[in-house]
Amino acid sequence: MAPNSARLLPMTAVDLNSDLGEGFGVWTLGDDDALLDIVSSANIACGFHAGDPSVLRKVTELAVERGVAIGAQVGYRDLSGFGRRFIDVVPEELTNDVIYQIAALDGFARIAGSRVQYVKPHGALYNAIVTHTEQAAAVVEGVLRYDRSMPVLGLPGSEWLRQAESAGLATVHEAFVDRAYTAEGTLVSRRVTGAVLHDADEVVARALRMVREGSVVAVDGRTVGLRPRSLCVHGDTPGAVEIASRIRSGLVEAGVDIRAFVDLSGSHPHG
Repeated sequence: MAPNSARLLPMTAVDLNSDLGEGFGVWTLGDDDALLDIVSSANIACGFHAGDPSVLRKVTELAVERGVAIGAQVGYRDLSGFGRRFIDVVPEELTNDVIYQIAALDGFARIAGSRVQYVKPHGALYNAIVTHTEQAAAVVEGVLRYDRSMPVLGLPGSEWLRQAESAGLATVHEAFVDRAYTAEGTLVSRRVTGAVLHDADEVVARALRMVREGSVVAVDGRTVGLRPRSLCVHGDTPGAVEIASRIRSGLVEAGVDIRAFVDLSGSHPHG
């Protein structure tokens, strides 16, 4: 999937997203307050893999105060596993779970003066629907039932985005600046050493390459073509705030504007 870089024009604007609101009760994870000063879109946990009503309300209010777009980070019903374990859930139940999660977050977003503006699956669900046809269809159905005007965020080439686009949903390609890629353009399993990148210099360089050249180097050295409209940096890894800040600074210094993808090309961007 190596692109012809000479034919690709560098992007002048890109979205920077992160998974937030992943605390629960007395447990905290990541620095939501600091990251909301850096990112342009917040994928907020909806209570199934993380997040509780107080966390959801706090993070949605902070996001609105900072002008950050709010996205529903929907996942499997798996608090103890942080949503990182595959669950062979019945499709109809998965659809209902997706609707439930979007609606819960949307309630807090609305009382904060905004709304849920897009949907991004989390963890094992995100990875499953890259290829899992039935579960991809179930998640698409959940978004359609709740609000078919919502864009959806996902991995380029995934079954999830293919079905979403076929159903008339706006699809947005994202890339992960701090995750290793396979030659097929999928993410390396977190169980594999080196799947999550921690070196700030390396991560910044990858972000710039993704934006400038539309590509990333896979673990086997091959070049994988990407044209992301949004870059994801994880908020639950050590040094996440520093890395995210470095990425934003590096992009801005390179002349790239950081803006929520819902604002990049109207309300419903494709690709």
